Amino acid sequence: MTAPKLLIASGNPGKYREIKAIFSHLNLDLVTLQDLDIAIEIEETGSTYLENAKIKALACLTEIGLPALADDTGLEVEALNGAPSLHSARFSPIENATDADRRNHLLNQLVNKPQPWKARFQCTAVLALPGGETIVTTGFRQGIIVAEERGSEGFGYDPVFYIPEYAATMAELPAEIKNQISHRAMAMAAMIPHIQERLVQK
Repeated sequence: MTAPKLLIASGNPGKYREIKAIFSHLNLDLVTLQDLDIAIEIEETGSTYLENAKIKALACLTEIGLPALADDTGLEVEALNGAPSLHSARFSPIENATDADRRNHLLNQLVNKPQPWKARFQCTAVLALPGGETIVTTGFRQGIIVAEERGSEGFGYDPVFYIPEYAATMAELPAEIKNQISHRAMAMAAMIPHIQERLVQK
């Protein structure tokens, strides 16, 4: 029996790897825009994670016709009044900034702030289905920003996001652990029953 296709509406290879691992036990054919050789310019003009995730999922569903799963994720640092939040991926003032550029900019902003630098990752996921139904799930992970990068796993702000319960940064955790306890893992785990009900053959 042919596995149903689910489009992962993201151009971020690290994000795709995580979602693929989290859904590995499902009978799904996960595809990306790159797999389909399709380029879609999507402007994330929303004022919330939910709005941005919906924009991405619905744009891909409309353009391609496949069920589409998108998420919008942000790092919220208490000492920076919740920043970078929605602007996490565009936080560095450097044009075409790398993940390292964004981490450096974050740490520079925190230099004169009292520690500990409490923070949390937030993820909102949206599944857009043909017929107009959208399903929303969320996930969170509390942590602390540390002043020195640690670990080589993960991506984004993972090397400076320390989780006290695991005595490790997100980038020091093995993928199999991160994909059980991260903000994205929480949001995607909550999405699995909806995917099973609507897409996966019983």
